[in-house]
Amino acid sequence: MTAAAMMARTGDVTVSYHDRVSKLQAFDHLARSPFDRSDWYGLLAQFGKHPLVAMAEGPEGTAALPLERGADGMRSLHHWFAFAWRPLAAPGPEGDALLRAIARDLRHQGPSVTLDYLPDEDGSATRLRAAFRAAGWLTRIEQRDTNHVLAVGTRDFAAYWAQRPGPMRTTLKRKAKKVDVEVLTEFDVSAWQAYVDIYDRSWKTEEQDAELLEAFARSEGALGHLRLGVARHEGRPVAAQFWTVEHGSAFIHKLAYDQDHAKLSAGTTLSAALFAHVIDVDKVALVDFGTGEDGYKRDWMDAERPRYRLTCVDPRQIAAWRLVARKAADRLASHLRRG
Repeated sequence: MTAAAMMARTGDVTVSYHDRVSKLQAFDHLARSPFDRSDWYGLLAQFGKHPLVAMAEGPEGTAALPLERGADGMRSLHHWFAFAWRPLAAPGPEGDALLRAIARDLRHQGPSVTLDYLPDEDGSATRLRAAFRAAGWLTRIEQRDTNHVLAVGTRDFAAYWAQRPGPMRTTLKRKAKKVDVEVLTEFDVSAWQAYVDIYDRSWKTEEQDAELLEAFARSEGALGHLRLGVARHEGRPVAAQFWTVEHGSAFIHKLAYDQDHAKLSAGTTLSAALFAHVIDVDKVALVDFGTGEDGYKRDWMDAERPRYRLTCVDPRQIAAWRLVARKAADRLASHLRRG
């Protein structure tokens, strides 16, 4: 498919579809996280995804939804490394009108559209649901996951740390001198290999898409966004963490420690050093610990935000009703199993 093989016009708005994510460079100024940028979607394409970017262009501007084809229709172009997925549209009525135009035209692409990991603190989930409902889709929205964040406010690291749970503060006081900590702001091959080796010795399962993760780290290092922390005990790496910083926010992507040296609590010491760096040196306003129900994240963070899944089906298509019936049957079977 060529870059603009499919195109439709509704009034003064043209909707087109593109398999090259270079079209998304025009929206990089809207990015709020690394996962909104065109280079992130370029990495997904490089490592096996098949993008289909839906774009609306009109007198009021442009908007885009980075999508891919799924078994039942269209879905958000998302990878589990990413903390959220959001529409690329300017806020306000002009952007909303362009999203409605995309939603109307997507009826020609399949019976359903599933948009996953939507935030709503910025209105993304609400405005997308409104756009698809206005375009005639039936919609269902449900919470998909939980995002853990820290709003730094006026605190420096010392003030933040004084508010952490007592056991954490005691652990750092007792164990901090047992390891040496290094925080790198550029990609370093030996430091990254230390992270890989530690991850392999950690409690975690085998890293999926390790090459994509390394390419992402290299890209973030080239942009000056990388914060790569390594803790060493007697010269041996025993904990490592991969963070990035941009637009006043720090993002905690990956962390691991060597299980054979768990008694050192090197992960706690390294986390504290990275929090100190992003709060006191980078002066971030927000720290984002990603998604998941990991209890330890609540010790470091102050708030939780939901991430949503928006499912849209086109009632005009028979295939949509088959999809609705199948999903209803799946939910019933799940309910009966729980019962």
